[in-house]
Amino acid sequence: MRYAGLVSLCLIGSLGLAGCERGMSDEDVDKAIKDVNVIDETNLNEVMLTVADPNEAVAYFQRTSAANPERIDLRRGLAISLVRAKRPDAAAKAWDAVLALPEATAGDRVQYADALIRANKWEAAEAQLNQVPPTHETFKRYRLEAMIADSKKQWDKADSFYEIAVGLTTKPSGTLNNWGYSKLTRGKYKEAEKLFGEALTYDAGMFTAKNNLVLARAAQRKYDLPVVPMTQREKAELLYTAALSAIKQGDVSTGKSLLTDAIETHPQHFDAAVRSLEALENAA
Repeated sequence: MRYAGLVSLCLIGSLGLAGCERGMSDEDVDKAIKDVNVIDETNLNEVMLTVADPNEAVAYFQRTSAANPERIDLRRGLAISLVRAKRPDAAAKAWDAVLALPEATAGDRVQYADALIRANKWEAAEAQLNQVPPTHETFKRYRLEAMIADSKKQWDKADSFYEIAVGLTTKPSGTLNNWGYSKLTRGKYKEAEKLFGEALTYDAGMFTAKNNLVLARAAQRKYDLPVVPMTQREKAELLYTAALSAIKQGDVSTGKSLLTDAIETHPQHFDAAVRSLEALENAA
């Protein structure tokens, strides 16, 4: 922040010198300084929305939006920061305030629906999405539509929305994982397996998709680990997931073997696997 202020001072100093040399009026200099301040503020807003601590960003946008209540960009910044700070109820109220301004867009309404879902207000979120015009075709809109359809067990509708959403982003790993989990809950294990595998082609480090992939395979009694990149610790945890799935399905002997493998594979003491194995042996 100090660096940005130093740059501003240097620029202002340069502008002052330029004004002397070229005969700039005081009005011209004031305008130039104002432009520099706008650039600085824009940069600061971007920092607050991306890399700053979420709670610091909330405090910043609360302060600046209160001082400039007509600025919709600051209201949006506050709402986005509240989502980042994991305060969905407050974020929903902030997006509602954004929508009250004349410059509000369909994109703002989609963001409002997202905050409502995070606050577990699914019906309210659906009501907001129903007000979004069909011409507003964005990844986020269709991802939320898919999630709502999922929550209502409208499977065909959910699949359609998931497919559209995946086609509207270059980073579909999270959506593919969600879609796969939806298939998993429906008992469509082979389709789920395919979607989790596809998610990993876009993000090979996504452990949630790896774990879900093991669950989908185990549900088909395929207990060997899939051929995907994994660390030693991840391998142990995935073996543990496969073991629990095997035991749950009555394949106790296989489950014991997988638990032993998990314990031996883990780079440290794997307490959960050890306790599970001891419980099985005591029961036997």
